[in-house]
Amino acid sequence: MKKPTLITRRAMLATGAAALATPALAQANSTEMEANIRGGSAVTRNVASFRSLDWRPYFGSLTNGAILVDLQSRALHYWSEDESIYKLYPTSVPLTDDLTRRGETEIIKKVDGPDWRPTPSMKERNPEWPDYIGPGPDNPLGTHALWLTWQYYRIHGTHDTRKIGRRSSNGCIGLYNEHIAELFNMTKLGTQVLVL
Repeated sequence: MKKPTLITRRAMLATGAAALATPALAQANSTEMEANIRGGSAVTRNVASFRSLDWRPYFGSLTNGAILVDLQSRALHYWSEDESIYKLYPTSVPLTDDLTRRGETEIIKKVDGPDWRPTPSMKERNPEWPDYIGPGPDNPLGTHALWLTWQYYRIHGTHDTRKIGRRSSNGCIGLYNEHIAELFNMTKLGTQVLVL
């Protein structure tokens, strides 16, 4: 006759601990993927929707380089004019659709160490906000900003890294400061931009 298997308290605790660790392991893999994208600084956000894209469905040419901002996947794609460089960056996107601008534009101004003033509509929604913030760690535009042809819209950095990967902006596209610095150096006036 076969002896019944005894389940000890120690075995139950070990099984329970293994079951509880499974979600943490899955999250660690996602964190590792994000850390690779950010260059080693680990944060916990899901970047599984990121995928490389070809520029041809979106642009007729790469004259002056091209930037595609995909609001749904919260990603910015950059292609250099000679196709030697392709970059993919996680972004923040506007809080709501009414703050979002879509379509074709281009870079018309580049500022290293931008200052910030809230737009009239921002000030209406948030009257307690200051009228001006100079360059530095408190500046909502981060370390660099790329002005677009659309008034008040920018691609810029942020010191608040919690915003990246989320609907958190008042209309602009935000990047980690190290990413906007890299993009800033690769782009030029006239770089074409498509937001979709």
